[in-house]
Amino acid sequence: MLRSRAKYSNFMMKFYASTLTLLLFSILFSTQKGHAQTFDDLDKAPLDISYFRENKITPPLVKVVYGRPQKNEEKVFGNTIPYNKIWRTGANEATEVKFYKDVKFGNTKVKAGTYVLLTIPGEKEWEIILSSQLDVWGAFQYDPTFTIATMTVPVQKAESLDIFSIAFKDKENTIQMVLAWDDTRIRIPLQFKREGALVKM
Repeated sequence: MLRSRAKYSNFMMKFYASTLTLLLFSILFSTQKGHAQTFDDLDKAPLDISYFRENKITPPLVKVVYGRPQKNEEKVFGNTIPYNKIWRTGANEATEVKFYKDVKFGNTKVKAGTYVLLTIPGEKEWEIILSSQLDVWGAFQYDPTFTIATMTVPVQKAESLDIFSIAFKDKENTIQMVLAWDDTRIRIPLQFKREGALVKM
């Protein structure tokens, strides 16, 4: 009888020890899994950066950080991107532009700094908006009280481009920030005081 009780007690101790070990292992595994680093998949509209420099060795005058959505067969403006509604001018987070020097944005003098670039596309012309409201997603949080400068520019047509792109063109002492997607081109004039080519501010 005593031997049976001893065997039973020994069995129960081993059982509890095994159960406790299994429980601790489960907790440890779930904790490690909870702290494991996870990464998002590649964004369908990747982030990109476009700079304007006077040449390869000079500091930049402008930097634009923007998302690059792709065209999916259909017409973009007036369809995927509706006319007469504010647009983030890219994808995901609102497009940000950094001016390294004071700039004349349309008819407005703007201090060096970082701003959000928003647009209101139209069939024949676009309204371009510069806002000081940074670190926002899309144009959903747009607040007109943060508007620094606006201008209206005409729509131009060119060959179709599948991926939204921003680039710069230096023309007659005025830098043009060119927005391009589908068959639409928008040229935003920027004027800086530059060495060798002083532009009136």
